[in-house]
Amino acid sequence: MAPERPDLRVRAREARDARTQAQARRVRRTVLRRDGMRSEVQDADGRSRWLLNFCGNDYLGLASHFKVSGALQDAAALHGAGSGGSHLVSGHHALHEALEREIADWLQVPAALLFGNGFTANLAVVQGLLGESDACVQDRLNHASLIDAARLSGCRLRRYPHGDAQGALRQLRTLPDGAALVATDGVFSMDGDVAPLRELSIICRVQQALLYVDDAHGVGVLGPDGRGSVAEARLDVAAVPLQLVTLGKALGGCGAVLAGDADLIGHLAETARPYVYTTALPPAVAGAALAAVRIARQEHWRRERVAALVQRFRARAAKRGLDLMSSDTPIQPLRCGDNARALAMSRAVDAAGFWVAAIRPPTVPEGQARLRVTLSAAHADADVDALVDAIAAARDVHAPAQDSPAVPAP
Repeated sequence: MAPERPDLRVRAREARDARTQAQARRVRRTVLRRDGMRSEVQDADGRSRWLLNFCGNDYLGLASHFKVSGALQDAAALHGAGSGGSHLVSGHHALHEALEREIADWLQVPAALLFGNGFTANLAVVQGLLGESDACVQDRLNHASLIDAARLSGCRLRRYPHGDAQGALRQLRTLPDGAALVATDGVFSMDGDVAPLRELSIICRVQQALLYVDDAHGVGVLGPDGRGSVAEARLDVAAVPLQLVTLGKALGGCGAVLAGDADLIGHLAETARPYVYTTALPPAVAGAALAAVRIARQEHWRRERVAALVQRFRARAAKRGLDLMSSDTPIQPLRCGDNARALAMSRAVDAAGFWVAAIRPPTVPEGQARLRVTLSAAHADADVDALVDAIAAARDVHAPAQDSPAVPAP
């Protein structure tokens, strides 16, 4: 007799229905055109209109920079649309090499290794370094790719309360055998705060663990010359042997680079499955990223501009009584609480002409739905002021029942 297995299509429908009930459905919107921070967006019903984008990660305004797009076009004309192979077979191009050297020089580390994206780079680090007898200790709010990497490696995964370096120490002490790696985001993508890297580095030195920092949202924005949260914490490659740089956030492009200790980088280049068994990025994409890195290194005003906008946004939000989380980075989350309120506020802000995404579980913990506002050097002061006004208006219309003003008795 044939086994009575669950129907995966039925399971998928039931899961979708549950998401609908919890107001946790995710729907794609199609960008038809971009003009700086303005995007012409098409919804599922086919209607399109222009919105001012306050939910992307183009912190330095480089995604549409003429030198970056020009480098992409020039490299594509010379080298074609693709790399034609994996890095270890036939796909490693001179532009890949130049990009790795540029980033290693920028971050003041011995070596760097280019990946197609940050998710696979994180898989490569944890899977490439840890086995079943080893341990990976992580911040509870780390990016999903770090959690998945530890699970797929088969190592013992332990998580500590967010930002709690002493919690990391307690976890390490419970795992005295085998190699240990402590992994943390540098800047947390949904909260916008920065990890306690100096404390973690001391703990790792005492516990003989390796500290790995996913600095996807820090490099380009924080630290001297934009070298990220590791440099801002005044740590070197001895303290943080590996760190991740994504090319799709502040650098405005696509891909990711691991940077750090030469022996570790060399080992991952030869053995990490997400690196060995995948096609290399198109050389043209590497050429665009190389141009973006050089601009980010030279044009310090971009970081100064973002920092000024962050202060402007927070000051005006405070005057309007908005419930912002604590963050000095371009990621500025506004607490909403439940999913329904976050969605309603996002729709109201959208109707006012601003694109601000509602972030809901499982991306954030239950009951902590929020609007995730992100700021860019390409935004104008007036854009930020108008956004705050729109959010405040949405807050007033969709206030929780307990926050509604009392109605005086007749």
